[in-house]
Amino acid sequence: MALEALGSDHIDELLAAAADRTTFAFTNVPADRDAMQTYVSNLLEDRRAGRALPFVQRAVGLDRRPIVGCTRFMDVRYQFARRVDGEMVPDEVEIGGTWLSSLVQRTGVNTEAKLLLLRHAFGEWGVQRVAICTDERNERSRRAIERIGARFEGVLRRHRPSTAVGEAGRLRNTAAYSVTIDDWPAVESRLVGLLR
Repeated sequence: MALEALGSDHIDELLAAAADRTTFAFTNVPADRDAMQTYVSNLLEDRRAGRALPFVQRAVGLDRRPIVGCTRFMDVRYQFARRVDGEMVPDEVEIGGTWLSSLVQRTGVNTEAKLLLLRHAFGEWGVQRVAICTDERNERSRRAIERIGARFEGVLRRHRPSTAVGEAGRLRNTAAYSVTIDDWPAVESRLVGLLR
């Protein structure tokens, strides 16, 4: 599995990855070209504004190396104005906005992506905390977050706009999890073990 910076040239491959989705209940996965163009444009604007760092997930082990989903760093926070190699680096980030083709759900793709993202956050940026959040009702996502070793912090009520089907304009309750710099060595070992 490889992560690539999202670009407008990924729209067609993302559409192909989204075409076989069977579980949309809590995740915004654009289903047609116009919606995917808007989705990608919004994520690229978030990157330009420093609000997010979006990636496509590419399945390296498959013959065609297809794109199989999307994920991102979001809610980037710069509390201490730290610099690494002359660039501002965050002190806290959230990993989110993740969706995968059903072809790779319940495989190691999501685990490997989380490992790569967490290694970058803690190893390259030296963040203190990585948040991973989901809709309170999304039991499947909550179990996946817990499986990687993130700690449950609580539920933030009426916290974010819902991305659940049919809930446009409503706020959701968010189940908040995190991995801190103190947790990271054990979480890294756990993720490596899960991928063996």
